Amino acid sequence: MSDPAAPKVSFVHDDARPYVDVKSQRQGDRRASVWLKMLDLQPDRAFFHTRYDPGLVLQRHGHLSDHYVFVIAGKVFFDGEECRAGSLVKLPLGATFGPIVAGDEGAETIEVYFGDSRPVPAALDEWEAIKRERGITELPNPALDVPEWFGERTD
Repeated sequence: MSDPAAPKVSFVHDDARPYVDVKSQRQGDRRASVWLKMLDLQPDRAFFHTRYDPGLVLQRHGHLSDHYVFVIAGKVFFDGEECRAGSLVKLPLGATFGPIVAGDEGAETIEVYFGDSRPVPAALDEWEAIKRERGITELPNPALDVPEWFGERTD
């Protein structure tokens, strides 16, 4: 007989989860977004299947965690470094990265966080200059169906 308190294996099937628009911007007459499948979201870890629309630009930021990004399709630039399918981006706790710029056909990644996955913005002046240069208007973040602890950071 198995121990009812023992850890249990669980399964999450990517095709059973929808992509959710988590961050959008207007670039001239087109909209570009970050789309997530939150396959596991806990206070101390997260596993996301992420899709970036073509040309999406994200500001420099970090996370209060070690963070890994594995590119599975398309092309995305981190700090100007071109990352194609098969590239692993290793971001230790406290590192900032960006801007992040999706290639002409967008990109698809797997992201793993070992800690708090919520973003911590950095280099706000740089971001304002990039938005002016590229004609980017940030759109309001959509409401997300996430646990209460995942709300806005207050620290």
